[in-house]
Amino acid sequence: MKALIWNKDKTIEIIEKEIPKILNDDDSIIKVTYSSICTSDIHIVEGFVPKAIEKTTLGHEFVGIIVKKGKNVKFKVGDRVAVNCESFCGKCFYCKKGFVNNCENGGWLLGCSIDGGHGEYARIPYSNQSLTKIPKNITDKEALFVGDILSTGFWSAKLTETQKNDTVAIIGAGPVGLCCAMCLKYLGVKKIILVDTNENRLKIAKKENLADFTINPDKINVFNEILKLTENKGADKVIEAAGAKNTFEMSWKIARANAIVVIPAMYEENQILPLPSMYGKNLTFKTGGVDASCCKLLMKLISKNKISTNFLITNEINFNDIIEGYQFFKNNKDKCLKIAIKY
Repeated sequence: MKALIWNKDKTIEIIEKEIPKILNDDDSIIKVTYSSICTSDIHIVEGFVPKAIEKTTLGHEFVGIIVKKGKNVKFKVGDRVAVNCESFCGKCFYCKKGFVNNCENGGWLLGCSIDGGHGEYARIPYSNQSLTKIPKNITDKEALFVGDILSTGFWSAKLTETQKNDTVAIIGAGPVGLCCAMCLKYLGVKKIILVDTNENRLKIAKKENLADFTINPDKINVFNEILKLTENKGADKVIEAAGAKNTFEMSWKIARANAIVVIPAMYEENQILPLPSMYGKNLTFKTGGVDASCCKLLMKLISKNKISTNFLITNEINFNDIIEGYQFFKNNKDKCLKIAIKY
């Protein structure tokens, strides 16, 4: 089969690999139908993910059809499934507590330390926990983001503990930030402020009714503008989904006293927590990777037309063009939100 791998010299290439085999009773093999490129894939290639293993097939955001399964797998051969970007056993200390992204036996494996979805086939460990069946009324493309960015958005939205009358500021109008806004809207939040320097993405947010106010830091002082919109207090909750050099600092500065700041962003360098400067604000920070434990609920919401991620797909390509797709995704943030890769 064809598969996309990465090399230590920060290059990627398509090579031939053997079709994966069942190794454990809870494994399944899926034929990939669609995948997508995530910023985390770029981070791996550029050397910012220490646990990533060279020559691993990239990709952790994908859907497909089960073609083989271990004897303990509850799904059927032929089922269409969305793949959870986090593999988790469901039995360890953290899984039992509901913290599946901290699974002692799993975690971020696919596309990082074991072969992922940027190949024609993929082996899925812990399939009963790591796969979600796609209903008949949902296409593969409509389910493409269930196991990663949509789960990240829902997880982040829940972590804010937001009340309906809160004002939530989201830094970053990329795919994750937009999914955060979508999920907050579903949860009933009435006032969302979206902050980004990309005017096209801010326009998409307004068009999709995901933001009540948008702020471009290149044009407006974010801190002053948010004070105007919040009766001089600051945002009740903040989600930092950008991961840029100055956005962590922005996140706690625009938060009101006693606010919750949620950080799903992945940074390329250490951030400074200036405790003397924020002393007395009594902020609560919640950080970490996606907890994709609500995939069944998200699939239901898509099926019932409560939410939709269709607008996020700005480009579609064939797998043979995936190397060019990586370059386009990396270098065209103004034009590209997500790329759907067809197999």
